[in-house]
Amino acid sequence: MRVFHANFEAERRNGILSMPKVGAEPIRKAALINAAIVTVGRAGSLDVTVAQIAREAGMSSALAHHYFGSKERIFLAAMRHILTQYGLATRAALRGATVPRERLNAIVAASFDSVNFERDTIAAWLNFYALALVEPEAARLLRVYHRRLNSNLMVALRPLAGEGARRITRTLGALIDGLYLRAALSNDANAAVAERMTLDYLEKVLP
Repeated sequence: MRVFHANFEAERRNGILSMPKVGAEPIRKAALINAAIVTVGRAGSLDVTVAQIAREAGMSSALAHHYFGSKERIFLAAMRHILTQYGLATRAALRGATVPRERLNAIVAASFDSVNFERDTIAAWLNFYALALVEPEAARLLRVYHRRLNSNLMVALRPLAGEGARRITRTLGALIDGLYLRAALSNDANAAVAERMTLDYLEKVLP
């Protein structure tokens, strides 16, 4: 999940990541976002500090505050990053799907793509659910995720399940979220097993 540029690594080794530098902002923001995911995932909690996130990214707290302003803004940027990765995985999976069942399988595969099913990412994502209880923008981002997932599933399921498409969509969404929760609490999260369980459910409910 961590994305480091060669120049960023050189600056980190030389200990000069304490002041803003022209052209470095996107690289350093990406490093802080990835560091937030790793730090929250490792802690299993949002109770981490900007200093911990900055240390994971190899830069100063002052620089982290300069780029984001607050811990909550770093968390929101991390949520957007995870959603972007999920969207990219979904579009890539759907690119070769030509019939509804292929589209459905592609959506399931994207949900358990290795990029999205890394342990740190799973743990961070579930903690962001808690953030959504108190942070309106986090709640909005979750609604965007659920709308996109439900929309994609409905498009694939309607030709296969007719009037039952909405019910299956709700159950499938809950199943995916549940498998993420189980993975977050397990030391041996397995994307292939989670995907197989989801496909087994679909084989039982679809004609």
